[in-house]
Amino acid sequence: MRELLIEALSGPAIAELLKVLKLPESYREQLKDPILDVALWIFQRWKDNGRSCFVAGVTGAQGTGKSTLTSFLKQLLEVLGLRVMIVGIDDLYLSRNKRMALAEDIHPLFATRGVPGTHEISLAMKLFEQARRLKSEELFWPRFNKATDDRDSTQSFEGPIDIVLFEGWCVACPPLNPKKILAPINTLERQEDPDGVWRFAIQAALSGEYSQVFDSLDVLIMLRAPSFEAVFSWRGLQEKKLGQSSGTENSQNLRIMNDKDLRRFIQHYERLTRHMLDVLPPCADVLLDLDDDHRIRDAHFA
Repeated sequence: MRELLIEALSGPAIAELLKVLKLPESYREQLKDPILDVALWIFQRWKDNGRSCFVAGVTGAQGTGKSTLTSFLKQLLEVLGLRVMIVGIDDLYLSRNKRMALAEDIHPLFATRGVPGTHEISLAMKLFEQARRLKSEELFWPRFNKATDDRDSTQSFEGPIDIVLFEGWCVACPPLNPKKILAPINTLERQEDPDGVWRFAIQAALSGEYSQVFDSLDVLIMLRAPSFEAVFSWRGLQEKKLGQSSGTENSQNLRIMNDKDLRRFIQHYERLTRHMLDVLPPCADVLLDLDDDHRIRDAHFA
């Protein structure tokens, strides 16, 4: 199987994916080691699972490359004959109107997408349950457009399904210690959530449906950033790519962030990102350590 995947790495499908994702040819080395090994590990877990559908969570801070990793894992696993569906937690964001309602009813900071409480997380559980028993029917779920900050279409996948790759920045995030929530950790929390209403609402969401969804994952793959400080620059690169791919940055309907907006935006995620960097690595079945240049420098398998 390894030889089959190594041969596929030099094929046209991988070349096209590199082009679509705007990655250099040198990225093929990452594919050979260790991404190829991750694909083989998932394949073996699928066999150990009685060749039944299972869900692999892919987690990591913003900008760590979760979407890139899942795209290549899907391609490699399909070479091995598996049917792989990718579900991004970002596509489960509530519509802009629903987030505005949360902002009015609970706290203004819920207008910004991303933190637990701003997703239709119950839909993830439904998708997993349906995927595990799907034969030839189709699954449907929303597609979220970050450029317009709203849902804009529907996507689908036809069964049967062998693997679901569920990727997202807060996937598998455990609840925080309530004693550590009240003290603000950045300017956003100090100025816009001084009494902790927003933070405790996030905690309640994490302790509820999010925990149920995350507990249902069969395995967990984590991309570990070298520090929280690296996350800001990497997320900035994502925003630039978003503007370039949209092709119409000047449109009044788009919501591309400038540097000032991005700094404020990242502060929404700082507390949970630091929390996950502290507590999740020992829980991961596969831990991929990234260096400051965004390359995978080491891989650890359970």
